[in-house]
Amino acid sequence: MTFQELIKQGIPNELPPQKEYDKTINHAPKRKEILSKDEKKLALKNALRYFDPKHHTVLLPEFKEELETYGRIYMYRFRPDYKMYARPIEEYPGNSQQAKSIMLMIQNNLDYAVAQHPHELITYGGNGAVFQNWAQYLLTMKYLSEMTDQQTLVMYSGHPMGLFPSHENAPRVVVTNGMMIPNYSKPDDWEKFNAMGVTQYGQMTAGSYMYIGPQGIVHGTTITVLNGCRKIDDKGTQGKLFVTAGLGGMSGAQPKAGNIAGVVSVTAEVNSAATYKRHEQGWVDEVISDLDELVARVKKAKENKEVVSIAYDGNIVDVWEKFDAENVYIDLGSDQTSLHNPWAGGYYPVGLSFEEANQMMAENPGKFKDHVQESLRRQAAAINKHTAKGTYFFDYGNAFLLEASRAGADVMADNGIDFKYPSYVQDIMGPMCFDYGFGPFRWVCTSGKPEDLQKTDEIACEVLEEMMKNSPKEIQQQMADNIQWIKGAQQNKLVVGSQARILYADAEGRIKIAEAFNNAVKAGIIGPVVLGRDHHDVSGTDSPYRETSNIYDGSKFTADMAIHNVIGDSFRGATWVSIHNGGGVGWGEVINGGFGMLLDGTDEAEKRLKSMLFWDVNNGIARRSWARNEEAVFAIKRAMESEPLLKVTLPFSVDEKLM
Repeated sequence: MTFQELIKQGIPNELPPQKEYDKTINHAPKRKEILSKDEKKLALKNALRYFDPKHHTVLLPEFKEELETYGRIYMYRFRPDYKMYARPIEEYPGNSQQAKSIMLMIQNNLDYAVAQHPHELITYGGNGAVFQNWAQYLLTMKYLSEMTDQQTLVMYSGHPMGLFPSHENAPRVVVTNGMMIPNYSKPDDWEKFNAMGVTQYGQMTAGSYMYIGPQGIVHGTTITVLNGCRKIDDKGTQGKLFVTAGLGGMSGAQPKAGNIAGVVSVTAEVNSAATYKRHEQGWVDEVISDLDELVARVKKAKENKEVVSIAYDGNIVDVWEKFDAENVYIDLGSDQTSLHNPWAGGYYPVGLSFEEANQMMAENPGKFKDHVQESLRRQAAAINKHTAKGTYFFDYGNAFLLEASRAGADVMADNGIDFKYPSYVQDIMGPMCFDYGFGPFRWVCTSGKPEDLQKTDEIACEVLEEMMKNSPKEIQQQMADNIQWIKGAQQNKLVVGSQARILYADAEGRIKIAEAFNNAVKAGIIGPVVLGRDHHDVSGTDSPYRETSNIYDGSKFTADMAIHNVIGDSFRGATWVSIHNGGGVGWGEVINGGFGMLLDGTDEAEKRLKSMLFWDVNNGIARRSWARNEEAVFAIKRAMESEPLLKVTLPFSVDEKLM
């Protein structure tokens, strides 16, 4: 069968042969045993309902073995034989160009070069899934190949509920992931209900089909490192040392961002497969596995003011402690391990090998948790020694300080309420970017042609340079940083998987860039373009320890903004919308929403982009201004001047002396 025929087939009528477990692929760790006997039966019944009863006698023992061996039912037998990658849009079967663009994005999320655990349908973060199993993938792709622009596909945490009649201006797909009743959003609830096959952790851009590889966070990390250096002094970045952890998934962006920012960076990673994958991809310059060698290399790099990224093949706790003992001065410090998922592979404790840790987390989760918490206490203690010497440490919104505090580490401020170290959003991204409306705008060239991506880079740069001529002084630095970024995008070789780009831009910039893209598609200069963004943005996400950590009016634990965002995007022209529980900082800790939009060169696409992008950004600025964030008040007043139909409630300030 051809690729198109296989897509249209969906779940095959006859069973394909069983597949051997491919040990060359980076697999998800075994999930802990959490289901009762009756719940295991329910999980098996839930899995078998995708298949004709004539196959149940064959599949039942097979799925039972998967559940017992891996803690989940992935249905490996049904993994497609064709190569998984984002094909040019015209290669997908279907009746809707919008549906084809979604198929392209789904396959990009599962591309072996992009996905962290591709055979388990996990894109990044250790548990950020596109689907729960391969039957869901096959059925979803079949539905998308049949869909017309008069239908909407409804996705329940990876499960395609079905095609429903709608209309051409409605989203083609509506996605929810992990939307639990609040009292059922504890970490073990995810373990249980995911094992039963009724929900999943979509992360941010995994379950919303908008992941573009580690590039997705490079720009934000670059901005963070640049401005972190500016907070230290005005002497530039060269010779400054940035120490962090994590090279899997989105955290793999850190060494590349360090190079772009012009620092010496050391990123520790315990999974050698992830370390060498990033090295082979050119995302990290050097790999060192000996601590003494690492110390010598870093001292030399600092002395010579080199711009170099070094991966330490080992545990980050050892690095913090060794650098303290050897008096290696760290200018900037952070951590980007997946501590939203601390008990199932997101963080590996010091003192255990990678293999020992994987075995313990599955066979003795209580003991593994003790090791993780002891490791966090040691890491925090070492960090405190460095900050006493002058290191600027910030939490990278990965729940490091949250989990360290729960482990009893010394990370709390004197008031016993706040952390002693700021979130990078509190100190940098919030006041300097999000409050002004700057966030991670994305686009994907559906032709798959590198030359199309280069043309879009040039178009975006021209738009920004023209805008900067009349930009207010308050956002001149942001504009300059973004122009510098897009000019260096090609030479930094950021593409992994689809021909995609990320660029921090405000509402005006996003609209003007998107309009220019749509005109280029109309003129035949480039093929259709998919717009999107990271959920880690101005208004898509309510996350009290990250995206909304610089909200100080007491509302940072509310999630109205994220819900309004996805509702508003859906009727203003998005091609697909998504709303998730748990992305970025952990299950039960955040609600986040995203969108995708196809620019096909039509007048209708131009209307949609103007309506939706204006709302998508200014919804968040309005909320931030109501929280009395001065930068957001400035930005929303400017937005109201540009759009007479926008009328936002503004706050009055209160004299502190009166209080």
